[in-house]
Amino acid sequence: MNPLLWFLQSLVAAIFLAVGTMKLVRNRVQLAPVFGWVGQASGTFVKISGVLDTLVGLGLILPGATDIAPVLVPCAALGGLAIMTGGTVIHLRRSETSEAVGNLLNIVLLAVIVWGRFGPYRF
Repeated sequence: MNPLLWFLQSLVAAIFLAVGTMKLVRNRVQLAPVFGWVGQASGTFVKISGVLDTLVGLGLILPGATDIAPVLVPCAALGGLAIMTGGTVIHLRRSETSEAVGNLLNIVLLAVIVWGRFGPYRF
């Protein structure tokens, strides 16, 4: 089970790091074709969202890989759950069901990580 959790953590971390970096590097005009909601959000909100996404991505890998405070891995997954839940609500309000389904898939993966790392498969 531990290799599966590492695979899931790596997969979800890559997603969060890619999205977070994109939000940090690009401006709102460049992000609008990718993320429709940025046109209705402030630039500060988009950048904070990028920072949080990046922190979740790093938090899913670094604490476990370095064995420094590995309890932060499931905590990062909980933070990712909160972000994905909020994103799902935003997408559903905007009638973007395909994006909401993608968020729901990430929610399931993050829930498995939380269960495994807080539960029977701790580091």
